[in-house]
Amino acid sequence: MFQRTITSLIFAAATLGATGAFAQTAPDVMIKQVAGDVIESVKNDKAIQAGDISRIQGLVDTQVMPHVDFQRMTAAVVGKSWKTATPDQQAKLQAEFKTLLIRTYAGALTKVNAQTSIELKPTRSSPDDPDVTIRTSIKGTGGDPIGIDYRLEKQPAEWKIYDVNVLGVWLVDQYKSSFAQQIASGGIDGLINALVAKNKAPAAAK
Repeated sequence: MFQRTITSLIFAAATLGATGAFAQTAPDVMIKQVAGDVIESVKNDKAIQAGDISRIQGLVDTQVMPHVDFQRMTAAVVGKSWKTATPDQQAKLQAEFKTLLIRTYAGALTKVNAQTSIELKPTRSSPDDPDVTIRTSIKGTGGDPIGIDYRLEKQPAEWKIYDVNVLGVWLVDQYKSSFAQQIASGGIDGLINALVAKNKAPAAAK
């Protein structure tokens, strides 16, 4: 179940690997267009399929992560302690959380296969909505189709993701509990140190 959830998260992130060309495109249309491009690039890259971690991380970092609102996402995961953190601590938290997500997604990219596809579900939103939820279904990853919901915010340059729901669990909620425990026991610095240690550990240990 854990691997299946992580595999789904990478597809969720991959759908947002858009460029400025999609800035004025409706979020559901953008997701459908970009998902195919990103998944195809994985299918055609033998190094990624073979598990080349550095190449996988490079793909995720350059094509996916720039299109995630990391400040908003990290602040939501850290919770009320975000406002009391210093600018330096906030910067470190964003950097380590970004690395954590990249490493997590990297391990799932090798699961892309020839049958992998993304299907959009009906979306209830109007063109003027600044905040939308897009629903999709991932097929071809093994087992039954997996439903994924995306929360996106319309920003000046493009739509950006700030949360993802996989198998009924929002990504922010998934991390918020463990982050709160780390902060309660060691403060913001304790959380930063825990993330640094986790990010230095072998990928197989995650």
